[in-house]
This record gives sequence, C-alpha cells and structure tokens, in this order.
Amino acid sequence: MSELVARTGRHQQRYEKGHRLIAGCIPYRFRNTEKNGGDTSEKVVEVLMINSTSGPGLLFPKGGWENDETVEEAAMREAIEEAGVRGEIQHFLGYYHFKSKTLQDEFSPEGLCKASMFALLVTEELDSWPEQKHRQRSWLTIAEAVGHCRHPWMREALEDGFLKWQQTGFVTSQDTGD
Repeated sequence: MSELVARTGRHQQRYEKGHRLIAGCIPYRFRNTEKNGGDTSEKVVEVLMINSTSGPGLLFPKGGWENDETVEEAAMREAIEEAGVRGEIQHFLGYYHFKSKTLQDEFSPEGLCKASMFALLVTEELDSWPEQKHRQRSWLTIAEAVGHCRHPWMREALEDGFLKWQQTGFVTSQDTGD
C-alpha cells in the first residue's frame, strides 16, 4: 500500500475565464542502446505514458492545478500520483486547450480546460504510488508514444512541444543563464 495519497475533490481547483486550469508533464529518461553488435551505444529518449481509466489509449500525467501550489508543483504531484515517478522540471512546453467530456462544473460549464505542460526528467521510479491499482506505466520511444496518445492535444504537446525542444538539444533557461 502506498503511503502517498492522491488529492481528490475540486474545492481548491483553479479556474481562469471559464477554463479549468490543468498541470501536466511528459516524463522522460535516457536509455542506452547498443549499436553495431555492442561496439557502440547511443542514448535513446523514452517518454512515460500511463493507461487511461476511461478507455483505450495512453496519457501523460495531468490533473487539476490547485490554489495551494505552483503550476510546477502541481505537474510534479500529478507525476507522482498517476505515474509513480519523481523528477525535475526541465522545460515549459506550452499551453494546450481541450474540452473535457466528463468534467463540467459550475465554474467551467462547457468543460473547457487549459493545460500547462512541462518536460520532467525522471530521477526516481516509485515501487508504490497512489494510483498504481488503476494505472500501468509504459516507457515508449517518442515515435511509439505519438501513435498511442489518446487525446490530440497530448499528441500536439509531444510533437510541437517536447519533440521540438528535444531537437534543439534540450536547452533550458538554466543552460543559457536566462
């Protein structure tokens, strides 16, 4: 049993202009693979996805951003709760808008959501986490992940956010001194 507990409820949920504010991340790691019969190796980037509890396809960890945390803290919390990983935020990937079919309420009657997505370098995979009975983790190459994304907006975050950032050499504001 996990000693960590997932947050539930909406009493501290943030909203902005009729949109529920969401925080999420694309957890990633580097894996060494052998080339040329083991003579050389290369680092392959893998991203972590989790199963959806409401149908086919895979997701990146995400959930409501609450009043008592920063958006980065919310993204890291969701990674722990849903995927059982800890890590370090490396880069802001962008804002992604979508409409929730199931999560409409008085503050967002149309179910509009605005997700802040981050790249999270995984530093620890937990053996036990709050949603482990409902979630399975899958490490995938970026090409594999694109084909498994349940939602178009998550595919966009992967292709237009994460992949473009990766192609620039994973440069962060910490690297450039900004």
